[in-house]
Amino acid sequence: MTAIGTPDPVSLDLDGRTALVTGAAGGIGRACALRLAAAGATVRAVDRDTDGLARLVTDHPNGARGRIEPCPLDLTDLDAAERIAAGTDLLVNNAGLQLVRPIEEFPPEVFHEVLTVMLEAPFRLLRGALPHMYARGWGRVINISSVHGLRASPFKSAYVAAKHGLEGLSKTAALEGAPHGVTSNCVNPGYVRTPLVERQLADQAAAHGIPEERVLAEILLADSALKRLVEPAEVAEAVAYLCTPQASFVTGTSLALDGGWTAH
Repeated sequence: MTAIGTPDPVSLDLDGRTALVTGAAGGIGRACALRLAAAGATVRAVDRDTDGLARLVTDHPNGARGRIEPCPLDLTDLDAAERIAAGTDLLVNNAGLQLVRPIEEFPPEVFHEVLTVMLEAPFRLLRGALPHMYARGWGRVINISSVHGLRASPFKSAYVAAKHGLEGLSKTAALEGAPHGVTSNCVNPGYVRTPLVERQLADQAAAHGIPEERVLAEILLADSALKRLVEPAEVAEAVAYLCTPQASFVTGTSLALDGGWTAH
């Protein structure tokens, strides 16, 4: 490892493979799209943020292996999601959204939207992708879950429900895909260094009257043994590893990148 949070890349050759990454305009999805393209894949980068997709394409180095194809799409259009997944060898279900409210105050329409984007859309993407994977005898399904797919937190009912459902969907896909050379796994990061989390740090520091470092250690990472954020590149390298031949026997599992959170 070159520095904390900056992993040396695993050896990976995805020449001739087509990957699809949802939520690709920023954060984890962006890191995954760039990493898989760097390994030679043609990456369908799916997001409703067209400006973010344009920046992603610009940031893919000229002359690099692979390429990134921007695919603007709102994943609440489930039929379109299923169609766009056709011909995919490698599916990374990453897109998500969050609202923090107690259950009795949680808007039902937002609960429905969260479950649609984070659970039903991955199901429809799988429906679209698996026939091609089965026909080729090779496929990788990687679901970006969360510590909240393994543990609950108060005030996050929709997010926790969606991630727990994604865990079950991933395991079912692993069992069904095994005879066809298809693996399915979850990657479960803790808090990742994204603009959303960094805004939370600033807001909570102001609210509590303490430095951001204390917010990180004492509030967000109270249950984590390692008191730092996960870097998007670390999540992308875990995704890359699960695509390697060396990981061909890894399926139906959940890989926690949580700094020891779930060791409690």
